[in-house]
Amino acid sequence: MIPTDQLSALFVEVADTLVDDFDLVDFLHNLTERAAEVSGADAVGLLLADHAGVLRFMAASNDTGEVMELFQLQNSEGPCLDCFTTGRPVVNVELRGSAAERWPRFAPAAESVGLRSVHAFPLRLRDEVIGALNLFSRSGTEFADDEVRIVQALADVATIAIIQERSIWRAEILTEQLQGALNSRVLVEQAKGALAQLEGSTPEEAFQLMRTRARANRQRLVDVATEVLEGIQRDAAR
Repeated sequence: MIPTDQLSALFVEVADTLVDDFDLVDFLHNLTERAAEVSGADAVGLLLADHAGVLRFMAASNDTGEVMELFQLQNSEGPCLDCFTTGRPVVNVELRGSAAERWPRFAPAAESVGLRSVHAFPLRLRDEVIGALNLFSRSGTEFADDEVRIVQALADVATIAIIQERSIWRAEILTEQLQGALNSRVLVEQAKGALAQLEGSTPEEAFQLMRTRARANRQRLVDVATEVLEGIQRDAAR
């Protein structure tokens, strides 16, 4: 059962971030982490469609979520892809059951890292699906109907965040926003990897370090990533 006190706090937190010029990349990472907390999922991942309608990895609560999302993209199968294609949630799927027939590559791969159940929720703008939110669990987590509606509401909030300016509804502007967010995510991933190598840490630790710096200095995460990469390049040129 999703705890109502955590859920209320999450929606308040989300509402506080929906202001002009907020950091979308950091917001989506935070959303995956908080979605994992309130749902009990062991990993959460989020995919967005680019300007050509191709799904791209955007955020995850941890390395497991990122690996599973990338595996789906690389193998063109999995709950997130089904959810994106149909525009409907994929819920309460046990990997040890018929999932192997549905996703012959994804299901065994997910089981091999200890996952047992998956759920996916579309990021919807009216009738248009712009991405998907994926929840992975190491236990046989099953959502009741009201809990499905709650998690779908979180996915809807993510969609609102992406198009936070309420006057922006035209498709060409929306796709520009999505592409900008995806470009920022790529830059953050590059900085995360470079910083991890420099510090001898894990990519996840490097990412948390950048987030802490961004929040302490009231900077966008992509700006911190740019500074990290520029600093490493300057040091290498000396």
